[in-house]
Amino acid sequence: MCGLAGQFDTKGLRPIDPRAVAVMTDAIAHRGPDGDGFHTAPGVCLGHRRLAIIDLTTGDQPIYNEDRSVAVIQNGEIYNYRELMAELQALGHTFRTVSDTEVMVHAWEEWGADFVERLRGMFAIALHDANKQCLFLARDRLGKKPLYYTELPDGRLAFASELKALLVLPDLPRRIDPRAVEDYMAYGYVPDPRSIYRDVAKLPPATTLTVTSGRPVPAPVTYWSVRFDPRARGEAEAAAELAERLRVAVDIRRVSDVPIGAFLSGGVDSSAVVALMAQQSTDPVNTFSIGFDNPKFDESEYAARHAARYHTNHFTRIVAAEEFDLIDRLASIYDEPFGDSSAMPTYRVSAVARENVTVALSGDGGDEVLAGYRRYPWHVNEERVRHLLPAALRGPVFGALGRLYPKLDWAPRPLRAKTTLQELALDAVGGFFVSVSAMTDAHRDQIYSSGFKRELAGYHACEVLRGAMEEADTDVPLLQAQYADLKTWLPGRMMVKVDRASMAASLETRAPLLDHEFVEWAATLPADMKLRGREGKYLLKKAMEPHIEADILYRPKMGFSIPLADWFRGPLADRIRAVAASPALADSGIFEPAAVARLVDEHQSGRWDHATGLWNLLMFDGFLRQVHDTGKSALADQQVRAAG
Repeated sequence: MCGLAGQFDTKGLRPIDPRAVAVMTDAIAHRGPDGDGFHTAPGVCLGHRRLAIIDLTTGDQPIYNEDRSVAVIQNGEIYNYRELMAELQALGHTFRTVSDTEVMVHAWEEWGADFVERLRGMFAIALHDANKQCLFLARDRLGKKPLYYTELPDGRLAFASELKALLVLPDLPRRIDPRAVEDYMAYGYVPDPRSIYRDVAKLPPATTLTVTSGRPVPAPVTYWSVRFDPRARGEAEAAAELAERLRVAVDIRRVSDVPIGAFLSGGVDSSAVVALMAQQSTDPVNTFSIGFDNPKFDESEYAARHAARYHTNHFTRIVAAEEFDLIDRLASIYDEPFGDSSAMPTYRVSAVARENVTVALSGDGGDEVLAGYRRYPWHVNEERVRHLLPAALRGPVFGALGRLYPKLDWAPRPLRAKTTLQELALDAVGGFFVSVSAMTDAHRDQIYSSGFKRELAGYHACEVLRGAMEEADTDVPLLQAQYADLKTWLPGRMMVKVDRASMAASLETRAPLLDHEFVEWAATLPADMKLRGREGKYLLKKAMEPHIEADILYRPKMGFSIPLADWFRGPLADRIRAVAASPALADSGIFEPAAVARLVDEHQSGRWDHATGLWNLLMFDGFLRQVHDTGKSALADQQVRAAG
């Protein structure tokens, strides 16, 4: 795993200062502690930080073609590079390394921008072609590796793996995007292609961007999208094929010239990866878990049992529920506001793994690809109810019931019907939006200032989800929800969480369940092979019955979470109350401090649960204080060091 940064002159061939790009790469040195490299030519400078995984001796980047007219840097791993190398050699190309990265320069020469469609792996790519005077950027199909870019006022296009490498640029405008704030407060993350800043974009997953000197910066081009095409098949046959396809996806991700291991949470997905990995390895697999001293959140017992079954070298670290020291680091790790509190244990397990290995396989993606989220059966059942009543009648009936039903956050789920009634009054997109929202429309409206609402000009975060669900090439409710998650939740939240947390520890993670060929195959499964009644990941569990104990496969889903609600009523009570009075939040002009204080009061009374929304506010406050407001002074310090 590595880090990219660079600049390209869209106006001509003006020289790019390599020292400026060096400052950018220094900002992401954690992504590549094993060295750096630069390519400088008229109108361009590419910078790279390397975490050496494959071809430790000759794999330094940038890597060039035979006449050095094409240079490439990449962040990621290409698992089919040997096959591509053999094909390109047969076509007459000469290789000087055994690195997966060198495949790209020759593939570009042979197939142009379409070469990305031949890559199997995870990647963010920056390639410069001197003959064509162009910069080519690309991102993998499912958004595992990040890439930000911006067009600066003087016509330079700058790009980087993380936002912090762009924030060192003195001429980068730092205008917060109101729509990104609304998205963040609704979802807990800023979905692609937006960033928190108006003038910075994220290259969306499965897209390329070709920028040619002397021409305007075009829109990204999409080269892949998952298509749902359910096909009838026998359950036993499908389970056997799933197991074999997942076995292949795991096996190709075992290639490495450095020590490798796997995360093991005690859930279905990571247990499946570890089981298949252990069966293919001649040596014991290294596995890593985090345990919690609060039993409601601890799965370490299940992880230990599974590790014992496969005789892994198992490492567990128990984390106290009151271990808050990471909270202040999260803003600097994620740059943008990021509201997934499981980023804390994700960083912890990454740090434990990095003490022993450089690469770790994970179970990420199983919930999105094979329908494991608890919100899916709720959505499917609500859609059945919606179809029983016409929309003209359903809205008024369920809307009135939802308004009348009391808010019972403290009660068991069956008694908390208010949200369900409100969702039934909406259409499918609106209902699913409520199920994934971190904060209700009413509460967002309360905490926003009147000036900020005017800036939003009627924009609503549901537009992101509506666009994704309408793009889905299916009318099956489960598949529509999965498609939306694959386009929004997965790249914007789950992949960001894992990438930044693992890279902060200089650890590469690989996700076999997000192998694009496996994802394409899973999209051909009928909906009831993924979700059977309320049993999510049905076929995966059937396929793994010979490999995983039944009480691990079929126990209730726990998730990788922390006790936020209790924290904000206990050890973090003063901390979250201080956020309500934060000068940074008040000075931003976005929020009404009195309304935020009311949310805190309601939560701490025990009658309402605003934990997720309050955490998002805590993280936004951290972003303002540690990233947005302090960036210019940090930039000045870096420039002084670079000049020296």
